[in-house]
Amino acid sequence: MNYVALTEKLVKALVIDADMVTVKEFPSEDDKKVTIEVLVSEKDLPRLIGKGGRTANAIRTLLKASSSLHDHKYISINIESF
Repeated sequence: MNYVALTEKLVKALVIDADMVTVKEFPSEDDKKVTIEVLVSEKDLPRLIGKGGRTANAIRTLLKASSSLHDHKYISINIESF
């Protein structure tokens, strides 16, 4: 399963400046864990996190559900701005 492509598609649908979105995957030593880093512009960060973190948690939930259907990896997402 390509979690980077799924994350990128979800994030680009939510932000205003979709050209500034960068999504990278950082695998850990353990094959069961994947860390995804999302970089967005500073003006899009509140939009992506959402009120009380609801939007960010929804993205995490979708990725965890996808992981449970395919390869049962633990997905960690870091959202930052530049």
